[in-house]
Order: sequence, then C-alpha cells, then structure tokens
Amino acid sequence: MPPADDTTYEIRTATPEDTGLVEALDGSFTTATVFHVETAENGFTLREIPVDPPLTKVFPDDEDENDENDEGSGTEGDQGPQGAPTFLALAPDGSLAGFVSVAYARWNRRLTIEDIEVAPGHRGRGVGRALMSRAEEFARERGAGHIWLEVTNINAPAIHAYRRMGFALCGLDTSLYEFTASAGEYALYLSKPCRAANRD
Repeated sequence: MPPADDTTYEIRTATPEDTGLVEALDGSFTTATVFHVETAENGFTLREIPVDPPLTKVFPDDEDENDENDEGSGTEGDQGPQGAPTFLALAPDGSLAGFVSVAYARWNRRLTIEDIEVAPGHRGRGVGRALMSRAEEFARERGAGHIWLEVTNINAPAIHAYRRMGFALCGLDTSLYEFTASAGEYALYLSKPCRAANRD
C-alpha cells in the first residue's frame, strides 16, 4: 500500500550494508510521451511526442554496473578526496524509497548526478526532490559551481521533473547508448548552477 501523502522520509548517507537495497530498487518507468531528437548539421531540437501504448523502460542490470576503469559511484559514503557518496530516502517502515549517487570533480567544480531512482510506490511524493536537495547541499559543501546529469530522451517524466528543479538542457550525445540494450535512444545532458556554501 502506498504511503500517505504526509509521509516523512529519512535522508541519510548509505553504508556498504545498504548495497543490496540499492541494487534491488525498481528504477523502471512508464511514459506516454518521449522527446524526439531532430539533429541538424549545427544543432538539434527536441519535440515531445505521444507514444501509444505507453512505453515502459526497464534498465538492464549490466547498465547499472560500472566499468572496471570507471570510478563511478558507490555506497561507501564519502569515497576519497573528491567524494562520491550515495544518499538514501527511507520510508518510516525502513524500506528504501529512493536513492541518489553523486560524484564531485574538483577540476571543473562539477557535481555529477550519477544515478537517481525512486521506487514506484513512492513516486509523486517529493522523494526525488528531497534526494536532489541533499545532493545540492553536498555540492554546496564541496564548492561546486554546477550540477550535471545525463538522462535518456525517452524518460519524459524525469526530464520534466529536472526542469522543474531548475535544470536546463546543455548537450546531446547520439552515440552513448549505441552498443547497449538502449540502442536507438539519445543521451540528453542537463545542468544547473550551484551557489557554493559560505566558507568563512
């Protein structure tokens, strides 16, 4: 049974013991629209179009795993000097409602949202916004100048949510998913400025 609308979620940093919970979370989504990408020699445009029947996307397990040469993110808190924690949103019964994994790069002061997922039964209840707020707090603590993320063009619900949170389109990659189970989709990049915390 879905939680009540006034449910209060606990946001905390993940530990290694939480790895199983994070890996088991259902990050699939269903959408009645997708963003069609029209490319041109010097740019591209997005056009939201309906899909009938609605499209359901289930992410393959192997797309969630990091390449052996990719530092990626994990569930061991603040890893290393740059930091790559995962933050969890827990429902009152202790179940995992969602998580966000981030990584900070000092050289360009970018906080990357590596992954953010909300369990189906907790969507539309502010969990994603609460997780993103925690990620932004971490970004300000690190002195980030901006926050950046990648999303597939077919994930219209997420794109709309990110735009409501202040993210704007900043790039496109037409080949990122070419040799994966997501072939045919395009990667959209969004970013938003981040005002660093006062470090007096």
